[in-house]
Amino acid sequence: MKKIVVITIALLMVVTTIFAQGASETSGDQSLEKIKAKGVFVLGLDDSFPPMGYRDENNEIVGFDIDLAKEVCKGLGVELKCQPIDWSAKEQELATGQIDCIWNGFTKTEEREKSMTLSTSYVNNAQVVVVKSSSSVNTLADLKGKSVGVQAGSSGEEAIYDTEGFEDSVKEIVPYRDYLTALMDLEIGGVDAVVMDLLVANDNINRSGKDFRILGETLCAEEYVIGFRKGEVALCEAVEKELYALKDSGKLAEIATQWFGADITVVGK
Repeated sequence: MKKIVVITIALLMVVTTIFAQGASETSGDQSLEKIKAKGVFVLGLDDSFPPMGYRDENNEIVGFDIDLAKEVCKGLGVELKCQPIDWSAKEQELATGQIDCIWNGFTKTEEREKSMTLSTSYVNNAQVVVVKSSSSVNTLADLKGKSVGVQAGSSGEEAIYDTEGFEDSVKEIVPYRDYLTALMDLEIGGVDAVVMDLLVANDNINRSGKDFRILGETLCAEEYVIGFRKGEVALCEAVEKELYALKDSGKLAEIATQWFGADITVVGK
């Protein structure tokens, strides 16, 4: 009888230990609590990436992602702080705690999935090629022997190297700090084309009235997500919950229509 009691107690101790370990692992993620405790949510962005996030004529940071983040922060009960960063060093900025997330037309990739916790997709996108309207380039094949610009550290740069045969066919790949600089160089003939996000390309052409056009052939389809430090699931899920609430209330569609003329979001779809 004593042996049975001892065995039962031992089993209970093992089960208790397992549950305690599980609870410890779950409670180990204090990412949401930390944000709420400091009362500020720091969003890292390239502040020259319209319409997702950029500086307007008053030097204020505005954009679709910014308006969306403001609404999410209202739901979380914290203040939004937009922190411009060097896009090519965005992973380091996040890892060292300088920012709480990367939210600025941030594309989901396998590499980023391995190194970060990524949110659900909220907008679809594609990597496209922008050329001058007078250019003889009409397909990706026509770029053979041409100079192609791209933002350093961007998903457009990844798309170039991931598209079989593309890198070898062009004359050179020219990296730029931001897309606005790349497009300025395209305008004066410094490069023959620029690889960039479809949404950003459309916005730039429509707002600037520049004599550019977008090739019908794309390099790849993409999805925009929000990047958090690896393991910060609690914060990610809290932001996702607010995104779904904005979808259900119609606010998400309202913000999208304001910036794009239609609801192009894919949350819950």
